Amino acid sequence: MKCLIPNIGSTSFKYRVLDMPDETVLAQGRVERIGQPGGECADYPAAIRKCIESIAGPGKALTSLKEIGAVGFKAVHGGPLNEPQIIGEEFLAALKEFSFLAPAHNPPYIAAIRAFQQELPGVPLVAVVETGPYHNMNEASTTFGVPYEWRTKYGIRRYGFHGASHRAASERARALLGRNDIRHISCHLGGSSSLAAFRNGVAIDVSMGASPQSGLPQNNRVGDIDVFAVLHMMKKLGLDPDQMAVLLGSKSGLAGISGTSGDMRDLNEAAAAGNRQAQLALDVYVFAIRHYLGAFMLELGGIDAITFSGGIGENSAEIRAGVLKDLSAFGVELDAGRNATIKGEGPISTDGSAVKVLVVPANEEIVVARETVAVVGRAKAAAQVLAGQAK
Repeated sequence: MKCLIPNIGSTSFKYRVLDMPDETVLAQGRVERIGQPGGECADYPAAIRKCIESIAGPGKALTSLKEIGAVGFKAVHGGPLNEPQIIGEEFLAALKEFSFLAPAHNPPYIAAIRAFQQELPGVPLVAVVETGPYHNMNEASTTFGVPYEWRTKYGIRRYGFHGASHRAASERARALLGRNDIRHISCHLGGSSSLAAFRNGVAIDVSMGASPQSGLPQNNRVGDIDVFAVLHMMKKLGLDPDQMAVLLGSKSGLAGISGTSGDMRDLNEAAAAGNRQAQLALDVYVFAIRHYLGAFMLELGGIDAITFSGGIGENSAEIRAGVLKDLSAFGVELDAGRNATIKGEGPISTDGSAVKVLVVPANEEIVVARETVAVVGRAKAAAQVLAGQAK
């Protein structure tokens, strides 16, 4: 089956066409600055048409759009609807319901899904939800200290995100160590960052909570904060909930601390030039990662592997070194030479380190494609059973 896997950002659109189950990449591309000044496309329907035109036709990866067997989406927040599934109106309604908690993600996904429904009628559209790997976490780890009715009636609980990336890292760590019975902490570090703890391939905890704005400080999103500090500042600044949501969701995080940019490259450059707030942003980021790393070590009862994925996790030797500083008492021995020179996948711990530390490039599209094929296969099998019963 040939699967189209779009990765939807707030103003960007990346895609891959994978031939499954061989997992061969047939085509890939990206459209940036959608709806922005100087951008190629005015909106998501235009970006999707550009994608479709680039992959099918004479001399292209596909001879016809009819070769596409399914489209798999890395959907972000469907609340309690977190299992991989064929997208229907119920799931789209859930994305809309939880859009306030994922304002940078859910609205663009809704727009993109609607556009694909128009452009590829009859092709199964599958949601592989970013909260999926965490749905079996125990209730104590997912419940906030608020009236329990908030959870049961309104779906307020810890969900966790970056599920495809963390799951891919978990699968790869087990493959590289040659065993399934490992205690593993996955660090997905990028413009949006989180940590997840896995025992034997099953997620037991995650740094993000009810929304992608929580956990570690993000590029321009807040991360963890005392909720009463937010309420206090709403009163002080005269902000309503929507205004505060914009401030916390797009003008905070590392950019808010530095007063300039949340991009790691800009922060490093500014810090090197003596900008104190830029250095503080870097220090806060590393501190928060170590905070969750330590908590997850305790919860797992020790660790066998740590992986780094994402743009920062894969490319910033300085951040990796800061996160792993002085952890030899916990069995973590960083090889400074390997850490400074690694390109792509590989170990950055010493040969004698009890804990294996690995850089594992994120491969979310493969996870989404595998789940998409499985969902479509189950749907076809169920349809055949119903057809047989109707005869």
